[in-house]
Amino acid sequence: MIVTTGVRADHLNTARRLADNPEAWPVAPRFDPVRRWYHRLLGESGVEAWLLTWLPGQETDLHDHGGSAGAFVVVSGTLTERTVTGADGSACLTGRVLTAGAARQFGEHHLHQIANEGPEPAVSVHVYGPELTTMTRYRLQAGRLLVAAVDRAGAQW
Repeated sequence: MIVTTGVRADHLNTARRLADNPEAWPVAPRFDPVRRWYHRLLGESGVEAWLLTWLPGQETDLHDHGGSAGAFVVVSGTLTERTVTGADGSACLTGRVLTAGAARQFGEHHLHQIANEGPEPAVSVHVYGPELTTMTRYRLQAGRLLVAAVDRAGAQW
């Protein structure tokens, strides 16, 4: 299953190509019981790719990608993606379950939260362009999006 939002297909193609060739990954996926494990697979001018692992219960905060568009593919396991729906003052999170092989493509203004709510570990490949420089984390309070923190590449990841 591929879910797209009408943005550049090259991020999705890159994510799919990397996800389909785990033997070419420079490292094998690892699982950390304390936090999500990640490894940069690709870093070229204008695009980067990351391998992420998710143990049951691990999740991201609600976040954006600092103006970068992207795509991700679930390599194994199951992930739940939640996105913001509704207008300011009545915003809420709507979820979709993505199983192995599912892909999601998004534009530069996308906000989401990803979680492994299943019983099995999960692996995913994420591609962003341009490269991530910041990510803003948000929280929903009374239907309004509030900035919780701004993370910077090289400092927080």
